[in-house]
Amino acid sequence: MTQETSAKAIVVFDIDGVIRDVGGSYRRAIADTVEHFTANAYRPTSLDIDQLKSEGVWNNDWEASQELIYRYFQTQAIPREQLQLNYNTIVAFFQSRYRGPNPDNWTGYICDEPLLLESSYLEQLTSAGIGWGFFSGATRASANYILQKRLGLKSPILVAMEDAPSKPDPTGLFATIRLLAIDKLQPVIYVGDTVADMYTVEKARSVEPDRTWIGVGILPPHVQETVARREAYAETLREAGAAIVLSNVQELTSVQIQELLR
Repeated sequence: MTQETSAKAIVVFDIDGVIRDVGGSYRRAIADTVEHFTANAYRPTSLDIDQLKSEGVWNNDWEASQELIYRYFQTQAIPREQLQLNYNTIVAFFQSRYRGPNPDNWTGYICDEPLLLESSYLEQLTSAGIGWGFFSGATRASANYILQKRLGLKSPILVAMEDAPSKPDPTGLFATIRLLAIDKLQPVIYVGDTVADMYTVEKARSVEPDRTWIGVGILPPHVQETVARREAYAETLREAGAAIVLSNVQELTSVQIQELLR
């Protein structure tokens, strides 16, 4: 797909919790990993994981898993300095659950992730003169599995884990924009489901204040099971800087985008 450099606006999408439901994949893999490395003593709940991510600095799920392991042992009066956790071992275990035991033939949780949008939605944005791309903390292989294999996108513009520092560092967002625009200060909307995503927008605004930056929060499916949790999560996103919070990414129509830009 060729992006128009004269786009009215640029929309950059996070992937996990926005494009795909990772409640039963990434988050399940976090819980499996923590449970394994605490010798089955502690399995974090979905709420436990949300609370950690609400701190805004645990976008990397491997690092989040490690942190939850550390915090469990701290509750057992074992300081993290005494633990001999091997980060690479944690990553390998996580990947064995998420991708599957064979890195060349994925059979893990990633294979069952529900999609949260249809490719026709992106086509509608293009028709409306809105440029779009993806900036995600997922690995490039994982992101392209969804974007290319599942959604059928051809060479989507993507900045992934390997390409930039972890959010809320805005470097990856700037890199995505450079791939989408040339010498123009089109407004940028970043669509994400976490506090770190909204903080990324705030940091981008502080670095490049001449451009309009708008954070749009998306409620991931796992927080929509009860009204109380849905409202609490939405408020957390708003407090982190979200201009609006939507239940599904496809609610961010071209009409809604123009409303945000007024």
